Amino acid sequence: MDNIRFVLVMAMLMISYMLWESWQIDYGPKPQAFISDKPTVAGNSDKGTATAPSQPSASQSGSNATPVAAAPTDKIITVKTDVFALEIDTQGGTLRNLDLLQYAHEKVNTVVDKAYALIGMDAPEKNLSPIRLFDNSPENLFLAQSGLVASDNSAAGPDHHATFSAEKTAYVLQEGQEQLSIPLTWTNDQGLRVTKTFTFKRGSYAISLEHKVSNQSPKPWTGRQYDQLLRIEHSDKSGNNFIRTFSGGVVYTDKDKYKKINYEDMGDNLNVTSQGGWSAMIQHYFASAWIPPADQENHFYTKALNDARYVIGSYSPDTTIQANGEGVFNAQLYAGPKIQPVLEALAPGLELTVDYSWLTVIAKPIYWLLNEIHGFVDNWGVAILGVTLFIKLLFFKLSKASFQSMAKMRKIQPRLKELQERYADDRQKFNTEMMAMYKREKVNPLGGCLPIMVQIPVFISLYWVLIETVELRQADFALWIQDLSAQDPFYLLPILYGITMKIQQGLNPAPIDPLQAQVMKMFPIVFTVFFLFFPSGLVLYWICNNSLSIIQQWYITKHVLEGDSHAHH
Repeated sequence: MDNIRFVLVMAMLMISYMLWESWQIDYGPKPQAFISDKPTVAGNSDKGTATAPSQPSASQSGSNATPVAAAPTDKIITVKTDVFALEIDTQGGTLRNLDLLQYAHEKVNTVVDKAYALIGMDAPEKNLSPIRLFDNSPENLFLAQSGLVASDNSAAGPDHHATFSAEKTAYVLQEGQEQLSIPLTWTNDQGLRVTKTFTFKRGSYAISLEHKVSNQSPKPWTGRQYDQLLRIEHSDKSGNNFIRTFSGGVVYTDKDKYKKINYEDMGDNLNVTSQGGWSAMIQHYFASAWIPPADQENHFYTKALNDARYVIGSYSPDTTIQANGEGVFNAQLYAGPKIQPVLEALAPGLELTVDYSWLTVIAKPIYWLLNEIHGFVDNWGVAILGVTLFIKLLFFKLSKASFQSMAKMRKIQPRLKELQERYADDRQKFNTEMMAMYKREKVNPLGGCLPIMVQIPVFISLYWVLIETVELRQADFALWIQDLSAQDPFYLLPILYGITMKIQQGLNPAPIDPLQAQVMKMFPIVFTVFFLFFPSGLVLYWICNNSLSIIQQWYITKHVLEGDSHAHH
């Protein structure tokens, strides 16, 4: 039992170290971004954009493809809503430089600032600028592109190289206004007119896209719409770690469901057809996804371009618009935080972009419970405490049996030491006598290991929930804990955790082996050091878990010992 418990605790220590490494990747210093010496400009067909697969670009389709240039190619439209500040390039109607106004890089901790002021020092500067999702800069290139491509011998439609015209260069969602529509127009000399409209709604991170085609030519026009995300390789982390958040592409289809695609695998040129579905680029806390209509058959693709640029997207079936007729193509673009209820309402499986890896089956119920409790208490820290209490109640019977086993082990500990001294030179005899004593006293030597075995997957799952759940990002708890996803600025929670671990360790039977006993005594210190850099929400969970375990274990140990005393009398 001692050896098994020792191995399990060592395994827990190793897992904690790997989680700490992962946390350092997510929250620690980031490596300096590589800046290409070849500038990338949105709308530049050679360096900044990609063409839908198997389709000619406008410049390759002959004289019929020449659009009427109604605006200079560097004309930019600025858009501001209550959640977005972004730009639309009139060359292609490409979305770029999209800032999430409600999500800053860092958060000011007023308690920490006051503490620095009391000691006469300036608080560390915070980056309070909003998170930029789409980005036109070469070192962080990320664009949302869309367009129409013609089929057969039809005149070329406006792809993301075409030049559109717009009525205004700035749009703002005004107070009391629920919706903002931004139309862009394109025409050619063949009588084809396209109105490309982006629609933004108050409080929503979903953007509607519509291509309305008016065919005033004397013959039918056949074409399809494509939507794609172009990005250079992005990572929130560096190095190879056992547990890490995923950054890359995702495709959801009716056959394969949720499928992650690493950047290097996009060069394999995915070619999949599915009813409905969606394609996305995801990163820590945020996702960007093109969602074509669910009632049509969509073709999904990936491409790898030069200069470490990658494309993921889809295109619709061919649609024919008769002469003097009209047709409409639609899609939705989500660009924002990975809030599961919001994503789930937009498209099937979109909530899976909150990537809990192989522990999704455990992590999703934990998130659901966390979200439900938060709905009542309106405090994510209190919700974590509620989840901890629920988990303790769920495993109460198992924990009770385990604590009873450890209490019995603690009771026979002096006799085990006597046996060890008596048979110091005969290890086999000692093991035989020890197992006989376990049998007489009805002690299960493995019983005390069960809580650790059960808590390891729960611990890792909760870690994933705290790391991946954007609602916990910069969420207040109480007093100086004003960001549950960040480490405790004063390190008080990790120290309190170490104290609770030491108390709990004192209630457990000490290992008979003196070396193991000395190593076990070091664990509260070692775990405290690791937890100095863990998210405070995770440390809060373990303090509450340890405290409840101490109460339960103290009561059971006292009950077992008193019961044995009464039995002897």
